[in-house]
Amino acid sequence: METNETEKKQEIENNQDTEINDDLNAIPQPEELLDNSDDNVIPQNDTAQDENDISMDELLKIEEGISEKLSSGELVYVKVVDVRSDYIYVDIGQKNEGLIPVKDFEGFKLPNIGTKIVAVLDRMGNSERNTILSYRKAKENITMKWLSKVFNAHERIKGRIVKQVKGGYIVSINGLEAFMPLSLSELGGAPRHYLPVNAKVKFYVIDFNPDNRKIIISRRAVLEEDEKVRREEILSQTKENDFTRVVVSKIVDNGIFVRYQGMEGFVRLEDVDWKNPKEEITKYARGQRIKVKIISIDKEKQRLYFGIKQTKPNPVELLRRRFPVRSMVKGKVVELNDKGAKIHIVDDIYGIVNEEDYSYEGAPQKDEVIEATVTGVEAETYELRLSIKRYEQFENRKRIEQYSKQSPRITLGQLLKDENK
Repeated sequence: METNETEKKQEIENNQDTEINDDLNAIPQPEELLDNSDDNVIPQNDTAQDENDISMDELLKIEEGISEKLSSGELVYVKVVDVRSDYIYVDIGQKNEGLIPVKDFEGFKLPNIGTKIVAVLDRMGNSERNTILSYRKAKENITMKWLSKVFNAHERIKGRIVKQVKGGYIVSINGLEAFMPLSLSELGGAPRHYLPVNAKVKFYVIDFNPDNRKIIISRRAVLEEDEKVRREEILSQTKENDFTRVVVSKIVDNGIFVRYQGMEGFVRLEDVDWKNPKEEITKYARGQRIKVKIISIDKEKQRLYFGIKQTKPNPVELLRRRFPVRSMVKGKVVELNDKGAKIHIVDDIYGIVNEEDYSYEGAPQKDEVIEATVTGVEAETYELRLSIKRYEQFENRKRIEQYSKQSPRITLGQLLKDENK
């Protein structure tokens, strides 16, 4: 499906993020990081806290048996005893309090005194220096475990674009950085950056390595999935033999590609015109809006086929109505060949007389005006099938009927002789 640049940028609304309260329960829940909206790009103020951040309470449900004793690399619950400009002071069960850098809470309001928070040991202290803990690392570690589950379950989630880099974007997922290549940012890939910094996007994690924290994401996979669903919905509502309008997108030797509700359809050459499709196809141009009939729907391949000629009367049917079988016509012989004689009737209407349908007296002459009986219509050439012989037979029957009504003094031979003079 073609997507223009304005569609790729998408119209955005200025939604400010909800300010986070002191209570940890006020932090957005993990399901907010899962996709639950219809928009593919949701802008965000660059100073606001990420809506998609998972609350620590929810993240901790992933982790079991968190201790309240310090252990290298392990998560621990600690109680906030003081909040200062550079550090959060926490009780770690030792003489000196532990310190958590305030910058670890960037984007969040600082915790209240008395609140228990989770952290991980960063550097053990001693009698002369405080122990340093990290709230950020604790959150990242748990988020990595959560991402592992998301990756294995193939769930779509949301994140915020924080930087445009060569070949793609850096996207924040609850504070962790993931890479989204340009080729995976749009349907069919993108030659350059279309998405703005701070926009929220939906995606799938398609490559995940917790050891080196390699996270590759794909917005394209989400768009393709949504497009497939959209196409299925359109196809379910589209009916064969309905008339509609489409836009010409490309003209090729064997037909015309058209756009229908964002989907690509095709008009085969034989469905362009009843008589002269090769000539008529040259009259169409890219961007032209045309009326068509829905010929067939391939739901499995998600393809639509349309017809232009089907919006116009079939010339064969018009000829049959205008020149029914057994009707009489008069025309001029314009051509004689091995197959028979070609007769011009009127305007662009012609007829064909096969040799077996010639007169009893033989073949007509070129430019001779003849009378014949219609025996049918040639569907491929849109010409009348004619018979001079049948016309003569009909005329002879009329003469016989006329003779039977006249005086018996006139013989049939005389009547036919007089008529043939």
